[in-house]
Amino acid sequence: MEATGGTEELVSGELVSVAHALSLPAESYGNDPDIEMAWAMRAMQHAEIYYKLISSVDPQFLKLTKVDDQIYSEFRENFKNLRIDILDPEELKSESAKEKWRPFCLKFDGIVEDFNYGTLLRLNCSQGYTEENTIFAPRIQFFAIEIARNREGYNKAVYTGIKDKEEKEASNGGDKGAANREGEKEKEAYKEINKSSETTM
Repeated sequence: MEATGGTEELVSGELVSVAHALSLPAESYGNDPDIEMAWAMRAMQHAEIYYKLISSVDPQFLKLTKVDDQIYSEFRENFKNLRIDILDPEELKSESAKEKWRPFCLKFDGIVEDFNYGTLLRLNCSQGYTEENTIFAPRIQFFAIEIARNREGYNKAVYTGIKDKEEKEASNGGDKGAANREGEKEKEAYKEINKSSETTM
């Protein structure tokens, strides 16, 4: 029991240190590799959860935030012609693109928690998160594009691709438990949605 208590104290101490470190102003860090790694791990975890969701549940019915409707309408009002199935990084990262995106993003300051937090965004929505298919974007940009992809049916390619693969495997192997596992996957995905909603992804 003492060993467990010591471990708990160590973990608690580390959590307090991390919480304190994350509360300091960004200027006090420079390019601290430990902090960068912590943020990168959090961004990757977010990406994995999101991909699991759109693979397990028809993305058209996903609600990513409490203000999805507002995000979507503002996004399409400001970026009517932006191609979202396959993103051009220049449409997100060039100086002229940043000038267009900045006012949009700032509208959600105080509305979407951590609206400018770094998040991984897939360039081609029919593919997963790989080094070649991923860019770093502010969270509100991720939400805007992914909500549009979900509502406009572009992310359905991931969902149907996974479903087709599972059905093919089930028919080839005569797997009678596939339907049960499918139901369990959907329940698990909805649990992830609820957890993510509580922390506002």
